[in-house]
Amino acid sequence: MTISNTRPISPDLIASHGLKPDEYERILSLIGREPTFTELGIFSAMWNEHCSYKSSKKWLRTLPTKGPRVIQGPGENAGVVDIDDGDCVVFKMESHNHPSYIEPYQGAATGVGGILRDVFTMGARPIAAMNALRFGSPDHPKTRHLVSGVVAGVGGYGNSFGVPTVGGEVEFDARYNGNILVNAFAAGLAKSDAIFYSKAEGVGLPVVYLGAKTGRDGVGGATMASAEFDESIEEKRPTVQVGDPFTEKCLLEACLELMQTGAVIAIQDMGAAGLTCSAVEMGAKGDLGIELDLDKVPVREEQMTAYEMMLSESQERMLMVLRPEKEEEAKAIFVKWGLDFAIVGKTTDDLRFRILHQGEEVANLPIKELGDEAPEYDRPWTPAKSPSPLETNDIPQADIADALLKLVGSPNNSSRRWVYEQYDTLIQGNSLQLPGGDAGVVRVDEHQSKALAFSSDVTPRYVEADPYEGGKQAVAECWRNLTATGALPLAATDNLNFGNPERPEIMSQFVHAIKGIGDACRTLDFPIVSGNVSLYNETNGQAILPTPTIGGVGLVRDWSKMARIRFAAPDETVLLAGAPEGLGSHIAQSVYMRDIHGRTDGPAPHVDLAHERKVGDFVRSLIESGLVTAVHDCSSGGLAMAVAEMAIASGIGATIEAPAGRDPIPVFYGEDQGRYVVTVASSNVEAVAERAKTAGVALPVIGRTGGEAVKLGDAKAVAVDALRSAHEAWFPDYMSGDLAPDN
Repeated sequence: MTISNTRPISPDLIASHGLKPDEYERILSLIGREPTFTELGIFSAMWNEHCSYKSSKKWLRTLPTKGPRVIQGPGENAGVVDIDDGDCVVFKMESHNHPSYIEPYQGAATGVGGILRDVFTMGARPIAAMNALRFGSPDHPKTRHLVSGVVAGVGGYGNSFGVPTVGGEVEFDARYNGNILVNAFAAGLAKSDAIFYSKAEGVGLPVVYLGAKTGRDGVGGATMASAEFDESIEEKRPTVQVGDPFTEKCLLEACLELMQTGAVIAIQDMGAAGLTCSAVEMGAKGDLGIELDLDKVPVREEQMTAYEMMLSESQERMLMVLRPEKEEEAKAIFVKWGLDFAIVGKTTDDLRFRILHQGEEVANLPIKELGDEAPEYDRPWTPAKSPSPLETNDIPQADIADALLKLVGSPNNSSRRWVYEQYDTLIQGNSLQLPGGDAGVVRVDEHQSKALAFSSDVTPRYVEADPYEGGKQAVAECWRNLTATGALPLAATDNLNFGNPERPEIMSQFVHAIKGIGDACRTLDFPIVSGNVSLYNETNGQAILPTPTIGGVGLVRDWSKMARIRFAAPDETVLLAGAPEGLGSHIAQSVYMRDIHGRTDGPAPHVDLAHERKVGDFVRSLIESGLVTAVHDCSSGGLAMAVAEMAIASGIGATIEAPAGRDPIPVFYGEDQGRYVVTVASSNVEAVAERAKTAGVALPVIGRTGGEAVKLGDAKAVAVDALRSAHEAWFPDYMSGDLAPDN
């Protein structure tokens, strides 16, 4: 059979597929001839940054990915971690940045749909979702439209599918004006001995297409996601997929039912690059070839070309290798759920990827080389630089109380209630902590006491100031947020969002952030088990802030002892676990400097990983012993913001003392790491102090709860009601257009 060449290959066509001239020469040497148009599309899909990780593989290999609880690390649809009792948690985070900027509702919705499929493809029922969202400046003309569309898309898909959204982040910065970030996380529960993988096994076995029909939506989406934006951005709208959460819910139930039959040998989500990537990955992992007959693929549009079918990213689709004797049983399940079930190919023993269409062979490629021989770059990067420390006399002053009111009502520190109340946070009936605390917590079904905690964290301004320290801090804060609920942090997933890696200064951010992430994960026993790299996040040469988001999972052994951020009662003692001398000192890169004084100079705070580990383990032991009544980690906004958030959550005020002779600004607004505000009943203060002494953890008494106001040192008291009003007002006022221009 001859290979059809329906369109001449030109330099412009090669460039439009995101392939460099030397990469095209590599293709020619691999296959010994000019590729067909369909083959060029296949190489473009498999060798783009989004699918091949060609700029990041070298550095990803340095991350710790193993541990005593890790069942499956990176390389599968999602990571798998043991949570005892024969159960495991399956989770991953992935980006849908470019599609969400072009078409915010569908871009965000299909990001949620894709990450849910990654989880249930492994045999897990999704139990929790999170999303980390970053938008441009609030006063940018597109920001409000993008926020509205993305939040509606996340809620529209997740709510309809039936998974609770239990946490996440929303931040604004002008550096995201032309390239927003939408990072979606999902986690599911499965039995540890019933995990499903994507490695094909056996020759001559049927390859089955499952789910929704194939259309033209999303053609070339992965290639689009591997390039920076320019003025032609609106032309990319057709590359955004369209989602249907109700079909996905049926697909979930059908897949989980099918998995009970023993019919599944291998299964793979059709995500980026659709049929191409799923088929190649299944075959290559099993050292097998794959032959597909596109005439048997269910389609919803007429006269689709082989190129369109292979590169379509239509949603709610799976590819499976099936045990032949189970074919009728398997088909009956999918017919029952109203989904397509079609045998579209077979496994072969020749390590070739063959595509047939309308009686012609339109592609015949070496399957292993499509993945294994993708280019891998050691991109040049510049040495690390850290800004000089601020001078001791270079700390601008402001009224402590006025600053607190302004910060709690600012775009980046105000309540996200407007966002999370559009998400179903209670569906499935297992949510124990809702968004707004340190971490979301979800009960594990069928277990009386066990729960899982979830958090997503990164501080991009720290990463830009010092990528190594910022990478460490992203991991440490995620670990700290899990710990603050009483959870034992188990493992993490990452979503590494950066600009153009071909620029040495951007590649330097990536390299040093990875080094920081790796060091933190090793010290904190917090391995990376899955993740995603999103590069080329820039528009017209303007890169985003480097944003390596860390999503973490922790195990709560007894959720009846779980800690919350709200003050539990008046007249309790407030302590600061892990406090440095003077309670706080690092004011550079703080939100106080940025939002009160408009300054973003100076170094990021140092993260002492041994200190993080010691203090976190100590705080967790207090929670497990029932000795603390509230816990909240100190992060953006420092001690002042932490106390204000605890007061707002409870309606109970607090009086916090400042050390004599100290500048109160760094005491209350410094962002020193490794600190937790804890409250203790008076009867337990002595026991807690003794345990801190034994553990070698600083635990100074800093104040008491009570009253109807927050009073910080000698500053005037601020009513809790005033704090709550400021905290809750910004987001709804902004989205309704009621804010004054300078807000």
